[in-house]
Amino acid sequence: MQQVISIIANQRTISEDYIVVVSALGGVTDALILLANKAMQADPSWTVLLEQLVVQHEQAVCDLIDPKQCQPVLQQVRQIFTQLQQSLDGIGLLGELSDRALDKVTGIGEQLSSTIINAALNDQQVDSQLLDARTLISTDENFGAANVLIDQSYQQICDFFAGKSSGFLVAGFIAATMDGISTTLGRGGSDYTAALLGAALNATSIEIWTDVDGVLTADPRKVRSAFPLANISYEEAAELAHFGAKVIYPKIMKPARLKQIPIQIKNTFQPQAKGTRISNAASASGFDIQGISSLADICLLRVRLSDDRNIGEMIAQIFDILSRAGIKILLTTQASHEPSFSIAVASDQAARAKKIVEDEFALALELQKMKPVTLLEQLSIIAIVGRQMKGVPGISGRLFSTLGKNQINVFAIAQGSSELNISAVIRSEDESPALRAIHREFFTPDLNKPNMFLVGTGLIGSALLGQIAEAGSPIRLCGVANSRTSAISRTGIALAQWQAELAAGETAKKRDFIDEMIRLDLANTVFVDCSSSDEITARYEAILAAGMAIATPNKKAMSGPYARYQKLQALAAKSPGCFVYETNVGAGLPILHALQCLIASNDRITAIEAVLSGTLSYIFNTFTDQDIAFSQVVAQAKELGFTEPDPRDDLNGMDVARKILILARETGLALELDDIQVEPLLPESCFASGSINSFFAELEKMDPHFTQQKQAAHAKGKRLAYLASLHQGKAKAGMQEIGPEHPFFNLTGSDNMISISSQRYCETPLVIKGPGAGAAVTASGLFANILTIPCKN
Repeated sequence: MQQVISIIANQRTISEDYIVVVSALGGVTDALILLANKAMQADPSWTVLLEQLVVQHEQAVCDLIDPKQCQPVLQQVRQIFTQLQQSLDGIGLLGELSDRALDKVTGIGEQLSSTIINAALNDQQVDSQLLDARTLISTDENFGAANVLIDQSYQQICDFFAGKSSGFLVAGFIAATMDGISTTLGRGGSDYTAALLGAALNATSIEIWTDVDGVLTADPRKVRSAFPLANISYEEAAELAHFGAKVIYPKIMKPARLKQIPIQIKNTFQPQAKGTRISNAASASGFDIQGISSLADICLLRVRLSDDRNIGEMIAQIFDILSRAGIKILLTTQASHEPSFSIAVASDQAARAKKIVEDEFALALELQKMKPVTLLEQLSIIAIVGRQMKGVPGISGRLFSTLGKNQINVFAIAQGSSELNISAVIRSEDESPALRAIHREFFTPDLNKPNMFLVGTGLIGSALLGQIAEAGSPIRLCGVANSRTSAISRTGIALAQWQAELAAGETAKKRDFIDEMIRLDLANTVFVDCSSSDEITARYEAILAAGMAIATPNKKAMSGPYARYQKLQALAAKSPGCFVYETNVGAGLPILHALQCLIASNDRITAIEAVLSGTLSYIFNTFTDQDIAFSQVVAQAKELGFTEPDPRDDLNGMDVARKILILARETGLALELDDIQVEPLLPESCFASGSINSFFAELEKMDPHFTQQKQAAHAKGKRLAYLASLHQGKAKAGMQEIGPEHPFFNLTGSDNMISISSQRYCETPLVIKGPGAGAAVTASGLFANILTIPCKN
């Protein structure tokens, strides 16, 4: 509430000629409605609820006003609550809650807030005069949502303010009949009060302060990437409001539009934000539509005749009887090839609407001139709105193509005669996915560009970014993070500047980085995990559930518990995004792709044998071909960047075990990591040796052992290799001797090689060979993976 005081005080420094309209404190109107109903039901708990409201408002007085000055204000507040209690006592005594009595109760909220805020302003030396709107705005006796007597009210407003210029504070929402009986103006009533005052006085602008940054392109609770529009027309705002946008109500637009007074929607909690300007000026947002909105809890009433002779009369009759019953028709459609039409109504009115129609046309139903009335339930209406749609061909095609691509069925379609909106009725469960997909289609520039968020800027991550920049790829880098800092930009980070952006970024919190990526909900988001972090892989499910793609060389997820492997595969299968983990096994080699293609074509894998570690391949090939100590080869591999920072992470065989496990799972085997038989390459003393220097000292002690094994293999015409194999459902990894007849005998450098035997490749196995270590080849494979991810909306 202090923020409200600050905003008003700031306005006072700009101009003395202003009027402030206030609504009730948050949640108070709903609490008053509940209070009245409890009193009517003689529920004694209403007194407890009343006391809670008293405490809430007294606390507001104490928070805002100097303790020495607050007693008179507290007295005023208590007097208003005394009036409220008397009204509630009367309701309880009668056991009846009329609309008139409810208006008297619900209007108390604005009386309380205006009293407190006015006193707080005066306490801070801001000149403010409290004004009762009931003396200015006259209505009919339609209690609950009274209709304003415009001419009478405007005259009263003009008469009162003639010659006055100092600041006034008015309680919104409330008005009075010509006999002085309190009424209310319905939902959005305080904003409507402001619009009426502004229009009557020909104000230069009407500002509506709320809890969002303006009129957004969509509901941010359903579309995380929604953003505020700078400008929008009265008609567009009214259409969005009609179809569910809560920031502004349709009736507020009319007084302002008739007088051509712009409405500015501002955020109370971020007054520096520009907000949205609603006016008659043509909007220039640069988008083909202005916004998307939706109405949930809708039912579709379907009426069909046996012939079309009386269809026009029947439609008119149904509209009339539903209108007289107070049932609001939200949307209508009529078939062109048969005498039928559909009417969308709110779910809570649907059963009554169906009965009214059936009762009215009981004879026609009995004579079978009308087919049974049907009701489709659990539906929502989605609508796209924009004045510029009139002149842009293909808008409806894009809308329905987007829904079709996302497997969303449409039950009814309508377009307003103003051509400002196109509406569709869909299943309620499809509402949020539909809104997100449509928002991506219409509000995401360069829709066919992948938007990449990368975690891990070590050797592979840095190489990937360098390759993307060098290739001039359409991939847009929107986020980058390492273990220390992170940077995110909705519009993209220049690839030449990513290091500087990262250095200047926020302290890295991996969860926050991923949460922000999901919140932005950019089209074609690809999350690239170049880390080896379990914390990151733990978020894969959330990323896939958000419809985003993942590409990663991090094998922790797919070699973790089998249940998780299954879950990720299932999520990826039904997610709009996809999960690409080709580089988990062979760096840039298409090993998984080849294996998956064989399986997809109904081939049966019988055996796999492979060199799956580029690091171990380099170590054993170099050790075998040169007169060099084993420990020296390992040190050399570390210097060349082939090993992990701690070479023991390569030499323990677990990297190979994880890779053969992934291959085994791809063939359909439900194996766990513990099921892989891993032959230790080094004794436990090497792995328990503490620092890396201590490890190398311990490793040197093993040099004679490895030299002896090499010589023994050479004596047989063989060489040493570290192999992984899968045969008859069992997987293992370890050092072996291989002879010239073996396909892996002539491997050199850091090459990987895999031999796949299957029902079709039984005489000659399918062999894939190529570099299996090094940041450049892994990044290259990852780069290719990202480019193969289909762009979807």
